[in-house]
Amino acid sequence: MRKSLALLAVVALLPVHCAWAQSREEMRLRAIAAENESRLVEVNNLERETARALQWGSGGFFRRVYADDFQGILPSGQILDKGGWIAAVESADVKYSSFVASDIRVKMFETTAVVTCLWSARGKRNGKDFARQSRVTHVYVYGVGGWEAVSSQETLLPG
Repeated sequence: MRKSLALLAVVALLPVHCAWAQSREEMRLRAIAAENESRLVEVNNLERETARALQWGSGGFFRRVYADDFQGILPSGQILDKGGWIAAVESADVKYSSFVASDIRVKMFETTAVVTCLWSARGKRNGKDFARQSRVTHVYVYGVGGWEAVSSQETLLPG
């Protein structure tokens, strides 16, 4: 009789337990989705901040966000480390009147984000006007200090 009552209690409570477990799993998945959405927004903001820092020739942003082992490839094929990148940004040779990052696309892979975007820039290089567009790929890794850029590739578009 006791075994029957115990079995009846288990059977009666099973739907409650399943609903509770399902609810916990849904909450866990919602939390993961919210965290991913937050990270997506952060990376989008970093791309826009990158454009602003380039326009203003400010190396401070890159000192903060670019990893110490960062490696960037310019449209010419030249490879720059973090120090070389900052020196190029702070160079007096190029002055931007506008610099916009658009068509930002982010693919998340756990703690890695691969970002592609369109850079549209106008300015002066050595006193001569220029306008250009590039497709850019950035790779960010999420760590203890937040997102860090570890790699960059810029491809100049024709025209």
